[in-house]
Amino acid sequence: MPFYHKLGKIPPKRHIQFRKPDGTLYPEQLFGTIGFDGMYSNIYHEHRPTQVKKIVNQYSVAPKVAKANNMQSYRFRGFQVTPENDYLDSRKTVLTNSDCNIILAAPKKSLRDYFYKNTDADELIFIHKGSGKLRTFLGNLDFRYGDYLLIPRGI
Repeated sequence: MPFYHKLGKIPPKRHIQFRKPDGTLYPEQLFGTIGFDGMYSNIYHEHRPTQVKKIVNQYSVAPKVAKANNMQSYRFRGFQVTPENDYLDSRKTVLTNSDCNIILAAPKKSLRDYFYKNTDADELIFIHKGSGKLRTFLGNLDFRYGDYLLIPRGI
């Protein structure tokens, strides 16, 4: 049985015309992480959600396997990962299988030149050093040392 959690000003029913004080419509977005199955959020925006008009540079975040089927023990020196300016370039996959990627990263700068959205998988990030702000269409979240960020796919 569905349950509903309401935040902010919303219409009396779902999926009906919901107008701003100036008479224009609030853009409506139905957001879920498993297509049209499972839990979802019905989101009304002040401004239109992000619209992809063109893809300038495609960037694959698929891990590149150095040694397939490797069973040798290794010691990872996670705090010695080379810092890089770009967030995506700083991500180094150290362990991977069909269900999970373990990634180490040391971004030097805040991500401001583009937006990144992982549409394939949820991401769980542990902050070992530093602080920052996660910016999403659902709002902003400040983070610092010791925090976990759980980012559902598509956010």
